[in-house]
Amino acid sequence: MSDVQHTGHRPGPRISRAGWLLLGAVLCVVVALVVLIVPRLLRERQSGQLAVPEGQRASQIYAAVDRALKVPAGTTAQAAKTARLDLPAEAQGNPEGYLFPATYPLRKDTTPASLLMYMVKTADQRLAADRVTSYRTVVIASIVQAEADRPADMGKVARVIDNRLARNMPLQMDSTINYALGRSTLRTSHADTRTNSPYNTYKFQGLPPTPIDNPGADALKAAAAPPAGDWLYFVTVKPGDTRFTADYREHLRNVQEFNNSQKDTAAGDTSTGG
Repeated sequence: MSDVQHTGHRPGPRISRAGWLLLGAVLCVVVALVVLIVPRLLRERQSGQLAVPEGQRASQIYAAVDRALKVPAGTTAQAAKTARLDLPAEAQGNPEGYLFPATYPLRKDTTPASLLMYMVKTADQRLAADRVTSYRTVVIASIVQAEADRPADMGKVARVIDNRLARNMPLQMDSTINYALGRSTLRTSHADTRTNSPYNTYKFQGLPPTPIDNPGADALKAAAAPPAGDWLYFVTVKPGDTRFTADYREHLRNVQEFNNSQKDTAAGDTSTGG
């Protein structure tokens, strides 16, 4: 026989129906306050956002930041020279290629310098996630971003660049001349190819000294791991129709087809493609 004494179960305090109703009313009020106040607090902290498209140049992004933050033109370009940006040594303080395309929140305390630092930090994180450690890869990705008609072509464009570099062939990319001349056009004249600039890849072999825009994730991945192929030339004959080949004569025929389709261009202008 057990010596333990058993006592009867004592039920805890019970909440009356009125109490439940009061508790429910209080919870409803709390939920309503959360729904009303939290978004307001978030709006107070965030005064807008800035979308940076893939392929924009630093100069275009600087101008967009000036407009978004309502500061005088040139403020962000000046801030880029003094901001503590976490850039590779090869960049020599130039953030071109490292202002990652994304949508950035703007707060009341956002400054041009803080926003540029956020963009570069985002680029560093994305590059690390994709194991892109080479400045050279970012330079190639920027050309891929500018030259490819669509993401599906990016890998082949990157392969053309690698193949031409391996053969010590000039890249002859129109996009690099456009960068040197501060413009964007599908047409490159023979006079343009004589432009005396290190970004003129018709005149100078090798890659340009810096990226020519700020590439997105697809271009970076294509530059880091292009598909196998022997292509040396390409030209976009029309949207969605980019022709890649290792045969120069075939490339010339493709270029001629492109030129024939450009009836509204100035006399004497020709495109040599990639």
